[in-house]
Amino acid sequence: MRIIIFGPPGAGKGTQAKMVADHLGIVHLSTGKLFREAINAGTELGNIVKSFIDEGHLVPDQTVVDMVEQTIAGDEYKDGYVIDGFPRTVEQAVAFDHLLERRNEVVDAFISLHAPDEELIQRLLSRGEGRSDDTEEKIKTRLDVYKEETAPVMEYYQQAGMFRSVDGTGSIEEIYQRILSALPKR
Repeated sequence: MRIIIFGPPGAGKGTQAKMVADHLGIVHLSTGKLFREAINAGTELGNIVKSFIDEGHLVPDQTVVDMVEQTIAGDEYKDGYVIDGFPRTVEQAVAFDHLLERRNEVVDAFISLHAPDEELIQRLLSRGEGRSDDTEEKIKTRLDVYKEETAPVMEYYQQAGMFRSVDGTGSIEEIYQRILSALPKR
């Protein structure tokens, strides 16, 4: 099963994706984690990614798609995965569909978490990761970028018939149960 957990910064995508992946016995793929690993390792990709993230902007589409393609080529991804943080633009979604088509695979579910901006800002300010873009001003920039560039991805997956909207407020467990209820039955 290939599942995308989607939503604005602070919606809990990573937390929920890991829980769902563990529940289904598949891999959790976080583009954010891949980015952080590249940044911490000081790789060329990491330096490019850091320059965009520090300004609150999205990493260029082709850079992200290439990184995801390289990652899912690994054996541990053959039985499926739960991905968060990707795709973030319609162009990435289209490129991902073409990539999956070449592999004779499809996205089985697109789960979109939603929560009020005020709650998202508070979550991000209090999460304690010490990210360079976790200031109130940069968080608001990230939310604006999400609304302009990323939210249209929801419409793309709605048209494909796999979109499920899930309330991202409440406890981690409550949100998790809502996601499990929204997944297609195996």
